Amino acid sequence: MVSFPSWKYPWSLVVAIGLLLILASAIHMFLSPIFPSSLDFFGGRQNSASCAPFNASSDRGRTERWDDVEWGARFPADSHGAVTYRGAPWKAEIGRWLSGCGSALATVQVVENIGGKSCQNDCSGRGVCNRELGACRCFHGYDGEGCTKKLELNCNLPVSPEQPFGSWIVSICPAYCDTTRAMCFCGQGTKYPNRPVAEACGFKINLPSQPGGPKVTDWTKADFDNIFTTNGTKPGWCNVDPEDAYASKVKFKEECDCKYDCLLGQFCEIPTVCSCLNQCSGRGHCRGGFCECDRGYYGIDCSVPSSISPIQEWPEWLRPATIDLHDKAPTSSDLLTIKAVVKKKRPLIYVYDLPPEFNAHLLEGRHFKFECVNRIYTDKNRTLWTDQLYGSQMALYESILASPYRTMNGEEADYFYVPVLDSCIITRADDAPHLRMKEQKGLRSYFTLEFYKRAYDHIVEHYPYWNRSSGKDHIWFFSWDEGACYAPTQIWNSMMLVHWGNTNSKYNHSTTAYWADNWDQIPSFKRGNHPCFDPAKDLVLPAWKRPQPGAIWAKLWARPRTERTTLFYFDGNLGPAYENGRPEDTYSMGIRQKLAEEFSSTPNKEGKLGRQHIANVTVTSVRSSKYYDDLASSIFCGVLPGDGWSGRMEDSMQQGCIPVIIQDGIYLPYENVFNYRSFAVRIQEDDIPNLIKILQQFNETEIDFMLANIHQTWQRFLYRDSVLLEAQRQKNLFSVEDDWAVEFSKLEEDDVFSTFIQVLHYKLHNDPWRQDLAQARKDFGLPNFCLKRTH
Repeated sequence: MVSFPSWKYPWSLVVAIGLLLILASAIHMFLSPIFPSSLDFFGGRQNSASCAPFNASSDRGRTERWDDVEWGARFPADSHGAVTYRGAPWKAEIGRWLSGCGSALATVQVVENIGGKSCQNDCSGRGVCNRELGACRCFHGYDGEGCTKKLELNCNLPVSPEQPFGSWIVSICPAYCDTTRAMCFCGQGTKYPNRPVAEACGFKINLPSQPGGPKVTDWTKADFDNIFTTNGTKPGWCNVDPEDAYASKVKFKEECDCKYDCLLGQFCEIPTVCSCLNQCSGRGHCRGGFCECDRGYYGIDCSVPSSISPIQEWPEWLRPATIDLHDKAPTSSDLLTIKAVVKKKRPLIYVYDLPPEFNAHLLEGRHFKFECVNRIYTDKNRTLWTDQLYGSQMALYESILASPYRTMNGEEADYFYVPVLDSCIITRADDAPHLRMKEQKGLRSYFTLEFYKRAYDHIVEHYPYWNRSSGKDHIWFFSWDEGACYAPTQIWNSMMLVHWGNTNSKYNHSTTAYWADNWDQIPSFKRGNHPCFDPAKDLVLPAWKRPQPGAIWAKLWARPRTERTTLFYFDGNLGPAYENGRPEDTYSMGIRQKLAEEFSSTPNKEGKLGRQHIANVTVTSVRSSKYYDDLASSIFCGVLPGDGWSGRMEDSMQQGCIPVIIQDGIYLPYENVFNYRSFAVRIQEDDIPNLIKILQQFNETEIDFMLANIHQTWQRFLYRDSVLLEAQRQKNLFSVEDDWAVEFSKLEEDDVFSTFIQVLHYKLHNDPWRQDLAQARKDFGLPNFCLKRTH
C-alpha cells in the first residue's frame, strides 16, 4: 500500500484552488491551439509540406467544431473581408477553413489497383489496351473490339455536277485522301506523296475584283496545274524541291503551306515531334495527338502501368507503394491485378479513360497544328508555346494526369474528371464529313452538347460511379466562349469548369455575336433551363496565356504604383466604329463600344476620339508592340467581354495591373471563392460614363493595398504546373534550358492547378450535398472537428 501524507489546509483555500484549476482548464480548452504549435496558423504562405504532419488518429474522439467567433479570432479578415491563405485573399469562410484545416492535412493510405485485363487480339496493333477495362482504345480510323474494323472517313462531302468535290469543308481534297484521318495528301505518283494538300492549296484562286480586295477561292475547281505539274520553272506543290524553292530557282503557289502537326518547313519537309498529352509520359510514341504506348502502359498519356509493367518504372503519382501480390493464379488469359498501397493526400481524383473519340482522336485528326493545344515543336524539337487561349484545357488535363492527387480507385475517389476536349470539338466542327453539324442546325454549340451527352451515356453505361451522387462529384470542363451554357441537362448537377461565369442574372440568352456558337436555338429538352454558371458549385478558371519569360524576368507584375503613369488602360477590338473592328453591334454585348464612345484614345472611322478622352487614359483598338509593358505601366486595366469571355483578366493580373471588371452578372476566375474587393474593381455597365471619376476616388493607400494583393496572387493565373512538366521533359532531352523554363522554375507560389486542388478540398468537406452521400467511412487525413459529422 502507498500512503500519502495528511495535509491540512483551510477549506476556503481548497475551494479557491479548485476554482482556479477549473478556470485554467476552461481557458486552456477554449484558447489553446488545437493543432500542434509547429503549424503556422497565421503565416498562410508557409508550405504545408514543411510542417510537422498532424496525427489525425490522435483526435478521433473530438466531435466539436470551431464556432465563427473562434475561427475569426484565429484567422482575421482584412478590411474588405478577405482571409489570406497561402498568399491569396479568399472569401472569409473559405480562407478560414483552408487555413485551419487544409494546412493540417495528412496523408492517407489508398489501395491502387494495377490492372491486368487483356484485349482481343491485343488491339491488332491499331490501338492501346486499357488494362483496367480490357477494352481497346483504337487509333483514328479504326474501330471494333480488337480494332479490326477500318473506317472510311472521307475528305469530301457528296459531289454533284455543280460541286464536283462537294461543298466546302476544311478537309476538302482534290488529291489523295487518307480516309483513316480525313486528311489530304499529294499521293502516289508525285515526288513528295506524303506532303499535305491543305484546303486552298488544291483549288483555284480568283484574284481580287477590285484593287485591295480579297482573293477568293473557287471550291468547285481544282488547281491541278499548281499542285501536280512537273514544269521546271513552276513545278506543282507536290513536286517542288524545297532547296530550289528556298533558293528562288522556282515558283510555287503561295496558298500552299504546312498546316498539319508533326511537320514543319514551308514544304512540310521537316518531321518534328507531335503534340500529345504529357508527351506520352516518356512511355510511348506520339502519333499526331494519339499516344501509342509501350507494352504494359495505357491511358491517353501512357501514364497508367499494368501488372506487366516493371514496378521500378511506375510513374511518380504511384510512388512510393507497398505491393500486395496474390498467390491465387488467374482463371483466364488475364493477368493478376496488383494491389498497391500508396500514401496520398486528398482530394483524390479519378480520371475516366474515355474512348478516344472524345479526346485523342480530336488531337490526332486536327487539320491545323495550332488548334486546341498549348504547344507544338520546332524543327529542333524544342517547345513552341501557342497563343491558343483554349490551351488551358490541355494544361489542366496534363496536370491532373501527372498529379499525386490522381487515383485509379474509384471507390476511394472524391471527384471524377470527365476529359472531353471541347476546345478541339468546337474548333473542328467543320473539319470533315464525319464531324458534320447537319443534325445540329449548323450550330457548333449544339454539336458540342451532343458530344458531352454521348460521354455521359458512356460513363453511365460502363462505370458505377455516377449514380452514387447523381453526378455531383463529377467535373466537366467547358472551355469555349460561353462556357457551360450548352451543357446537356443530364450533367448539370456536376461541377463545371469554365472561363465564362455568366449567372444569367442580366444576360439570360446567348451573348456571342457569332451565329454558329449561339445556344438560344438548342431545344429546351436537350439543354434544360439551367444558367451558364452556378457559383454554388462551379468554378471559373483562367484562360491559357503563353509563357512570357521576359515579363517574369522584368517582374512586370511587381512594378510599383509610382512607375504606373497611366490611370486606365484597355487595348482590344472596339467594334464596327473602328478600322478592322468586329462588324456586329452585339459584339461584347455592346460594352466595349460604350467604353470607346466615352474614352477612346484612337480615332474611329469618322476621326473622332472618345467624348471624355484625357491624356492618362488609353482605350485603343490598335495593339501595341509593347502591350505587356503598357499594362505594367498602368494602375487600372479594363476587363471587358469579347464573344463571351476574353483573356483580359489574365493579362491584368500577370502584369500587376488592378483589374476593372465591366460585365454585369458575370463571374471572373475564382470570383466565387476569392474576395475580389481586395485586388479588383467592379464597375456597373451603366456607370461606364463615370468610370474615370470612380477610379480617381481611390487613394494611394488603397491602390497600394490592391497592388500588393495582386503581387501575392498573380501566379494563380498561370498554368505553371503544366509548363514545368514540359520543362522537365525538355531538360531530359537537352543540356541547355530555354528561357521560359529557367524563369518558370524560379516561381514558387501556388498556380492554377494548386488553386483548383484547394477549392476541391474545401468543397469536399463543405458542400452541403455531401452530407447525404451514402458511402463507407473514409480516412480523410483531417481531425474530426474539420469534418462534417456525416462523413
